[in-house]
Amino acid sequence: MGTESADDLAGVPDGFQRLWTPHRMAYIGGQDKPVDREPGDGCPFCRIPTLSDEDGLVVARGAVAYVVLNLYPYNAGHLLVCPYRHVADYTELTEPEVAEVAALTRTAMEVVREVSAPQGFNLGMNQGEVAGAGIAAHLHQHVVPRWSGDSNFLPIVARSRALPELLGDTRARLAAAWPTTPKG
Repeated sequence: MGTESADDLAGVPDGFQRLWTPHRMAYIGGQDKPVDREPGDGCPFCRIPTLSDEDGLVVARGAVAYVVLNLYPYNAGHLLVCPYRHVADYTELTEPEVAEVAALTRTAMEVVREVSAPQGFNLGMNQGEVAGAGIAAHLHQHVVPRWSGDSNFLPIVARSRALPELLGDTRARLAAAWPTTPKG
């Protein structure tokens, strides 16, 4: 990702700076999206726990759920809390999964507050494709940090986000701040 000067462009300069976000084309084109609803290597949320934390962008692992950076984040520090088990609907979670998804969500908020000082959060699950779930077959809770003024002209006009930090660097900072013993 980078910016270009209008002097570097062919034609008559128009005064606009361009923020190139080519990584977004992979998402738009369907890369990393499952081809079916089945569990296994075709599902990124099933595959991620088999990778190293660094390669999978995993921030923390619990007994029945884990926390991972969103590969296509809405904001810097956008986390997903996922059960290891391939399950689509919140009502299908076991009681231990419900408890750990909730506890990991709470800890994610605390750690992101410590590391990045957001002024608020959006939390949520999109249940089903019609509700906006990009990967509907494997439940995941979004934890999106928010700052005053973070919704600027880029998402509205250019359908782009400017993220101030590489995902690997964000993962390392959050993982280093994650408590080693879970709260009881």
